[in-house]
Amino acid sequence: MVNSIDFITGSTRKFQEIQGFLEPIVLVQKVIDLPEIQEVDARKIIEAKIIEAHKHKEVSPFIVEDTSLYLDAIPGLPGPLIKWFEEALKDAGVAQLAIQLGNTKAVARTIIAYAAPGKETIFFEGEVEGTVVMPRVSEGFGWDLIFVPDGHTKTFAEMTIEEKGALSMRGKAAQKLRDFLIT
Repeated sequence: MVNSIDFITGSTRKFQEIQGFLEPIVLVQKVIDLPEIQEVDARKIIEAKIIEAHKHKEVSPFIVEDTSLYLDAIPGLPGPLIKWFEEALKDAGVAQLAIQLGNTKAVARTIIAYAAPGKETIFFEGEVEGTVVMPRVSEGFGWDLIFVPDGHTKTFAEMTIEEKGALSMRGKAAQKLRDFLIT
């Protein structure tokens, strides 16, 4: 069993979300400015992060993560480019785009990669299907303002941390990682 791993991320929110799923494993946040390639294939982004992270000798074993939002109305997009869509259009603009295209279905996906010295990198994925809606609250993490998971009426931003954690794509991927690490 692995007792401790590093999570290379500058996002305290991502760190806190994943930390709760990995107990009793100790997760240590490492803020290392890794270059992030711009690519529509999330797996390629993660693989590039891993290559860069291996250049830091003090980091191992470690995880890196990438979360994407895919709109059914524009296949394959925005995907891992959601950050740039949000920057250009804001959350309301992303939601409006889906509404105008006549299809608000969406899939949220997280990939977590685990890397340890001398071992092959292992990938863990979590996915949640849902719909995109106009923002109903003014504060939230990333596109949580506009994503409603199937079977629910609240956006991720409207949910408590516990509610979101029980069904989020990041939580699903982190749970798979935890199961792997404790066996």
